[in-house]
This record gives sequence, C-alpha cells and structure tokens, in this order.
Amino acid sequence: MAQLTLFDSEDRPAQARRLAEKLHGLAERNVFFGTSSWKYEGWLGDIYSKDRYVERGKFSQKKFESECLREYAETFPVVGGDFSFYQFPSPSYWETLFDETPSTLKFGLKVPEEITVPRWPGHARYGTRAGTANQAFLDNRLFHEQFTWPLERYRDRVAALIFEFGTFAKSTFPRPADFLARLDPFLASVSRHFHYSVEIRNSEYLGPDYFSLLHSHNTAHVFSAWTRMPELLDQIDMPGAYTADFTVVRALLKKGRAYEQAVKAFEPYKQIQEPNPRAREAMRRIAERAWKTRQPAYIFVNNRLEGNAPGTIEAVADAIGGFN
Repeated sequence: MAQLTLFDSEDRPAQARRLAEKLHGLAERNVFFGTSSWKYEGWLGDIYSKDRYVERGKFSQKKFESECLREYAETFPVVGGDFSFYQFPSPSYWETLFDETPSTLKFGLKVPEEITVPRWPGHARYGTRAGTANQAFLDNRLFHEQFTWPLERYRDRVAALIFEFGTFAKSTFPRPADFLARLDPFLASVSRHFHYSVEIRNSEYLGPDYFSLLHSHNTAHVFSAWTRMPELLDQIDMPGAYTADFTVVRALLKKGRAYEQAVKAFEPYKQIQEPNPRAREAMRRIAERAWKTRQPAYIFVNNRLEGNAPGTIEAVADAIGGFN
C-alpha cells in the first residue's frame, strides 16, 4: 500500500493544506471535488511541493509526472482519468496505478473511445480506420473483457465510469431516438458493480426520453460545461436531469469557447484568469443537493474553465460554507 507522504504536512504548500481540510470536510458530506487530470507544473508551489521532484539538484519532470499523483491525493479525494479514453489500459497498468496511490483516492474514469465512437474521426492518428464505421461501438462483450473485468478488483476505488460521446452527426443518428435505441440495451447489459454516467455533446438530446432512459438504468447524466452545451445552471434546472442516486459533473469549458482557445488563454494554468460565476453557482447548488439527499456528487473541474482548477474548486468550497 502506498504511503501518503514522506514529508511532514507542514512542508506542503499553503493552498494544498487549506484545500485538503476543506475538501475532507466536504467529502464527509458526500461532496467529492477533484480535477480532470493532475500532471500540471503550473501547480508547483500551490498544490505540489517542488522539493519532492528534485534529482541531482534539479527539478525532474519525469519524476514529477510519475509521482505527483500521490501528492495530489493528499489534497483531493477524487481525480478524473482522461487517459483511459485513448486505449484499454492493461491489467499491469491498473495494478500500478491503484497500488501506488493511497486507497483514499477514487477515480472517475473515461470509458475508451473504442466503445463510444460510432465512426472514427478523419484524423491521421487513426490510420486506416479514419472515417470508417467503428464495429466495436457499444460492444458490451469488448467493454466487459477489456475494461470492466480488469477493473473488478479495484471497483471500490472507482467513483464512476464516464461514457463520453462526441457530437453525433445527423448521418450517424438522424434522431435522438436512434442513439437511445442503441444505448438502452447496452446499459441494460453492463455489470452493476460500477456507477455509470453518460456525457453527450448534442444539446438537442437533452429531454424527457434521454433522462428517462438513464434513470431506468440508474445511470447519471453528466452535467458538462462544454463549448456547445447549455450552461450548468440551465442543465440542473431541466426536469428529470438528476437521473441516478449519484451525480457526476465535468466543468470543462466556458460555453462558446473552443478547447484550443482555452489552452492558449490559460496555460500554464498557474492562476485563475477568468472567473465563471454561473458555473461556480451551479457547482455550489449540486453540492448542496448532494448533502441534502445524502447522494454523492463527484465534481471534476478542468483548468480550462477559469485558468486554474484548484483555485476554482477552492472558490466553490468557500461559497458552499455550511449547509442548512
């Protein structure tokens, strides 16, 4: 089992110490804040202690990237795992990831795109598959054999599995009902040992049929702050939008802003540069609901929302205060 730290807590950055206390208290009330990823040198001095990653008198990026998740876990109770979107991690990868991080840290893991992409994008990185139909789309056998089965022994560490579906073209699914007809039997057949959540990027899909289907499988609609989706405040007010006995939030981007624009504006993610009061208020309301219903909320914040995810999380935590 991994040790939490070899350093005295007083040696940790001031923000990390403050935030750890706040987030520990919120986790006890079913509110779990984390970030979308964790390997950001811009957080050195605030979340990460630079001294931990020095070798031969110099900062080692390799050491930082391989070891900083353990320090992350000293502050945050949960983390988003985008890495699993791009491949099926091997059993040995899972073993290393879970055995070398504290047992207190939970993961929100993206399901590999092999399962969620109906047609491969026309990018060079997809090689001969580019532009072709994906025969493994929503293939439950492949999903189980290559993803959930290797994760079974670590299921207590998995906060939620996230199916991120990109924007569907009309040529792929002419109507929302056509997508739902594929999704329904898939969700009916998956292992019930995990919490599942669905993130869509077609705003026209948000409605009674979609929410009802997810509710029937106790699968959470992911409240996603993203370029072409309604703002979080608008989503949480939609009838039936809370579709499971847990909640998943991914606060990614300001509405109308492209990913590349956010990267250019906010790197290296050292500080908040553009506060988003409406997104913060939505997260505060979601947290309050989790406390009142005693149903967990997993809230993942991205640097590209405001410029610095830990700063955003601390601002929301401070706004939550005490629940009545």
